Amino acid sequence: MKEKTISSLNSKMNEERFTDLFKAVESFENRIDDPDFKKLFHNAFFNTILTTVFFEKDGSAFVITGDIPAMWLRDSAAQVMQYLHFAKECPSVRELVKAVLKKQFSFILIDPYANAFNREANGRGHVHDIPKNSPWVWERKFELDSLCYPLWLLTRYVAATGDESAMDDLFLQAFDKVISTFRTEQRHKSFSPYYHERVDRRHEQWCGYGAPVKENGLVWSGYRPSDDNCTYNYYIPGNMFICSVLEKLRPLFVKMGDLEREKKCADLSDEIRRALDECAAAEAPNGTKIYALETDGLGNHNVMDDANVPNLLSLPYVDYPFVDKKLYENTRAYMLSKSNPYYFEGSAITGIGSPHTPDGYVWPLSLIVQAMTSNDAEEIRNCVSMIAHSTGGTHYIHESVQKDNDKVFTRPWFAWANSFFADLVLTKADVLFPQK
Repeated sequence: MKEKTISSLNSKMNEERFTDLFKAVESFENRIDDPDFKKLFHNAFFNTILTTVFFEKDGSAFVITGDIPAMWLRDSAAQVMQYLHFAKECPSVRELVKAVLKKQFSFILIDPYANAFNREANGRGHVHDIPKNSPWVWERKFELDSLCYPLWLLTRYVAATGDESAMDDLFLQAFDKVISTFRTEQRHKSFSPYYHERVDRRHEQWCGYGAPVKENGLVWSGYRPSDDNCTYNYYIPGNMFICSVLEKLRPLFVKMGDLEREKKCADLSDEIRRALDECAAAEAPNGTKIYALETDGLGNHNVMDDANVPNLLSLPYVDYPFVDKKLYENTRAYMLSKSNPYYFEGSAITGIGSPHTPDGYVWPLSLIVQAMTSNDAEEIRNCVSMIAHSTGGTHYIHESVQKDNDKVFTRPWFAWANSFFADLVLTKADVLFPQK
């Protein structure tokens, strides 16, 4: 009862804090005629600030994922992206995003190899992992996207508002830590201190030191954005995401007059791009040349796609600047078909799932990405309709949905999916709600 009271109180405080945002969104919601869809959008849009955000005395903000009381660097960035549509006009949004960035950068300085953190140094989370976690760390799975998402959020915030105040000393320290970590993981076998073992799981579910790789300029990763361990430890969409973020940071550093950090971005981006050009593509079983999800640089590739972002389907969304458009088109067609072992067709929902969830479960995230990366109005509307009609009557977006029964799903409280859906609706509003 105490936790529910605190949650209710925090929700009320945040509702009052974001009065300007509620007013701004109300005018957008007037464009939505369908009452069920309006309710779904409203729930999805406000889910993060009403249920997951805790403002701290130091000006930072701790953001839980939903049903897990920890802050993932990836999720917390994605959970506030939809608010950027209103950041220029709403001071409360600018305050929120800068508070989230402050917390994320502080966590990166505590441990750049961790993907999820506790609100306090209370030692909660995966306490039996080897090596032992810092008491601040909930989980220590090294994933490239964990370090990219906060930087991406920063660049998107600056683009939306013109406000560069978040590029302060804390940001610069975190940026330097990120670059240092990526440089170390380019030479994982030679220099990396990273090892991860989960004693209460099968060996196949933790990465240890990882499988052999050829050091070729790509950055090593122990785990995918799904938090599953990699088959081959060069996660290709993650490396592309690094390039995207670095290229977006370069002009910001130039504007700051920080040519040394701009060069660090350019050099690392160039090394990764050249390595990707050499080994990111593979021949699929049907003979089509496509991007692979993973490689080891030794000639092996994992040909599949996973719903978690960044994935192969999301390359235009994360704005990989060096994408081969023909390769991407081939990859998109392949992964949105039964050729992808994690593509499921059902009577309730059809799309990409993940080995992270049971066989036959589709992730709404995959349909959101499919719509986000499409210019086809019919495809966009079909994806949105499928998502909207597969909530099991809850009017919230879930982690994954059983393809033939939308009342069977995982994680009823999964804020990332809600935020991403709201972002999709706002981004594709002119397609979904043409002005009369």
